[in-house]
Parts: sequence; C-alpha cells; structure tokens
Amino acid sequence: MIKRRSQTLAAWICICDVLTVGAAWVGAYYLRFSGLFPIPREQPPIEWCLQDLPLVMALAAIAFWLTKNYEIHRLRRLREDLWTVLKGVPLLVLLITGAAFFLQDDYVSRGAMVAFAALAFGSVLVSRRLTWWGVHFLRRRGYNPSFTLIVGTGRTARKTAAALRSATWMGFRNVGFVEDNPTRWSSDLDILGRVSELPVLIDKYRIDHVFICLPMNRFAEARQVFDVVSQKVVDVRLVADVPNLAGVSLTTTFIEGMPIVGLRESPHYGVNIVVKRLMDFFIASVALLILSPLMLTIAAAIKLTSRGPVFYRQERCGLNGRAFRMLKFRSMRPDAEESTGPVWAAKGDQRTTRLGKFLRKTSLDELPQFLNVLKGDMSVVGPRPERPQFIEKFRKTIPNYMARHAVKCGITGWAQVNGWRGNTSLRKRIQFDLYYIVHWNPVFDLKIMFMTLWNGLVHRNAY
Repeated sequence: MIKRRSQTLAAWICICDVLTVGAAWVGAYYLRFSGLFPIPREQPPIEWCLQDLPLVMALAAIAFWLTKNYEIHRLRRLREDLWTVLKGVPLLVLLITGAAFFLQDDYVSRGAMVAFAALAFGSVLVSRRLTWWGVHFLRRRGYNPSFTLIVGTGRTARKTAAALRSATWMGFRNVGFVEDNPTRWSSDLDILGRVSELPVLIDKYRIDHVFICLPMNRFAEARQVFDVVSQKVVDVRLVADVPNLAGVSLTTTFIEGMPIVGLRESPHYGVNIVVKRLMDFFIASVALLILSPLMLTIAAAIKLTSRGPVFYRQERCGLNGRAFRMLKFRSMRPDAEESTGPVWAAKGDQRTTRLGKFLRKTSLDELPQFLNVLKGDMSVVGPRPERPQFIEKFRKTIPNYMARHAVKCGITGWAQVNGWRGNTSLRKRIQFDLYYIVHWNPVFDLKIMFMTLWNGLVHRNAY
C-alpha cells in the first residue's frame, strides 16, 4: 500500500515539474524579449519557442529522474528538494543545449537559457514545497497515515515513539512495541508481542514501517529482527543508540558499498567554512566601526581609573584545541593572579576594579574580541573559549567536553543566551554547546546574535 502511495505522489510531482518547466520555458521567452535585455534585430517568433515545448517537457522528466528527484519517502525535507533540483536544472539545460545543437535549432540562445534556468529552478522548487505543504497538512489531520511498529522498549525506543508523535507532518502512527524481554520498567508500554510474531503483527495492523530501537548491548539481535521482518514488504529503519558516543554529529556515508557511520564530525567544512568566515568578517568589521567610539571611551576610562594596560591578553583554546591570545578590556588589577594562579572569577571578586565590575556586568569587556574574530582565532558565535588549565581538568571529568572544539569558539553562544554562563552548571553548558554544533546554520547564528542583543549582554551570572 505504501509503495502505491509513494508512486502516486512521485507521479504527481513529476506532472507538476513538467508543467512548471513548460511554463518557465514560455516565460523565459517573454522575459528575454520583454525589453529588459538587448533585443536582437530579428526577434524569433513565439512559434519557435512553442514548437520546442514538448521536447523541453520530456527532457525535464528525464533530467529530474536521472538526478533522483522522484525518490519519495516520508522523511524528505526542504534541503533534499533543494539539492536535487539544484542538480536537475543544470542537467536539463545541458540536455536542451545538446538537443538544440543536434537538431540545429535557431531559437535557443544564451540569454533565453539563463532566464529559463532561473525561472525553472525557482518555480520547480516552489511547486515542490506547495505539494509537500499540502501533503503535510493532510497528514497532520489524519489523512494518508503510515502505521509503525517499534522493536525495543528502552530509552531509544521511547524517544523514537515520542519523535514520531511530535513529527505529525510525517503521518506516522505507532501502534505499539515488540519486545522479547519485557521488564517491569516497560509495563507502561503497549507491547504487542515478540520478535518472532512480527510477520503476524505486520499483517494484523497493516504496518508500513518497522523501527529497530535496541540498545547497543543488544545490537546483535538486530540481525534476527531483520531476518524475521524480511518475510514482509515493509520499510525497516535502524535507530542507532549512540547518544554517549556521538558527541557532535551522526552521519553516514559509503566506501566501496560499505556503510560508514560518523560519530564526530564538524559541520564547518566545504562551503560552510566560507559562509561562516564571510559572516564573521562582515559582522566584526561593522561592529568595530560602529563601536569604535565606545571602545575608545572605555579604553580611556580604564587608563584614567587604574594602573596597568588597557587590554588583557589571556591564553584560551579554540578550534581543534589550538591556543591563542584572547583580548579583553582589563577589568582586574594587573597582579590579580600572582598569588592565586588561574581561577574563575567569583561574585564580589575583590580583584575586580570598580570600572571592571561594570564592564563585566554589561559584557563590555568582551568587545575587543571582535579583533580576534577578524584575525580568525574566533567566531562571532560559538562555544566560549576556555583556559588550557581548566580544559585539562574538564576533559577528564566531563563526557564529550573536547567535542566543543570541533568549531571555532565564539564571543557569544547558544549556552550563554540561554543563561548558562559564569558560575553555572558546566554540564548544561556543554549540552547547549553540542546542540549548537549539531544544528548549526547561518540563520541559527543570526538568531543567537539577536538574542545576545536582546537579553544576553547584562546577566546575573556575568561578574
């Protein structure tokens, strides 16, 4: 049943793609010869455009099929559509160009093809999202459900069941659990039977998906579950129970057909590095330009109110654990750590100057770190950098602590805007830092910057 549903949806998307591409082809003609661009002396008649329309629509179906645009599943998201359309449109343009050369078509021109590519990409993507919006709307209201079974009753099984309930746009309905070794801790779950009974349960409840959610110490049983389920035509998914190992992210790839699971990988690679660096450079430059009068005023105030340098350079560790000198406006006496050594600042710290208390309370002492951002040692947003002496201690006592060094440290971060700064739970701070690393994207960075301006500068834990 689920296969027929997917085929119907794929056929609908294909029809929409073909019609949308056809409209983009005609639209490109009018855009090219509308007067916005230089018009050739002999403008080709619209009939030349229309006579190529059937070929263009046929090539669109081929190009999108070759780039796997019609592999439909319930977990498909916007980024998958974006990527497949991004591959399909250039291939379509190449096929049309090749066909025009082979057929000696006089209509196809560079200007028209550029306009067509832009219109096709935008319109196909909008068409896809409207289709998926409609599908998700119906699924949230109970139409087109897909029934599931979860194998296992532990933490991973419970989290999977909760995720399926909350992601209503997918239309999953879990009918129950399957477990060979039920305990009193699983008595609150609806256990429908044993693994050996899966074929009967699949038929009885019209199951489309089976989720294998066994703990790591029972992964050997996954093969048995798969052998039993293979008697039926259902989708089977393995939910990896690796929360204490993943640290940063969980990715999959293939090497010579062998699946490889990545447990710790930074999201800042390839084009992401470029985007992140450009954002940092632009924002830090603008911030320094706007804040320079304030920074000069603070520097003069520090010099007039206490002896010692304006800036305080402190060794911190950033990307990959590399040490660098982090800049701050000096807020303590120059000899603050001569007798104590490296220690965290505490509330009412007697080493802090009168002006320094104000600077630390308002986070204004952090402003020089925009210079660290320009230099490339830091990012505007990221986990806060820590001193090497503390890192040596934390890496041995706090699980996954070093995973936060997979990205550049930041002036502000997800933990800080949620209140986990100063003398607060270090484990909570790490939890928020790892969440940021796993879910990083440019929009998330902008959100954290806005939250910093809104509620992150002055905080009760800033001292």
